Amino acid sequence: MPEVSRFFGVVIAIYWQDHGVPHFHAKYGESRASFSIGELRLLEGSLPPRVTALVVEWAFRYRDELQEDWNLAVARKPLKSIPPLE
Repeated sequence: MPEVSRFFGVVIAIYWQDHGVPHFHAKYGESRASFSIGELRLLEGSLPPRVTALVVEWAFRYRDELQEDWNLAVARKPLKSIPPLE
């Protein structure tokens, strides 16, 4: 999995083979969800409400870095790590 960040038990990844709107995936335990980078809205899946709030807070802070990693993924280049939420 092309992990770009990890915090409070949440793993954030961007997949090389994904297409469509720029987005990222969040995994927390058995829960999984994907969020758009531009609008920071839930595209599919679900996370506990508190975890969703943490993921959106993190993504808002690092939206530019997420977009940069999306562009790298589309170009099939190595992704950069993004700092965790602290």
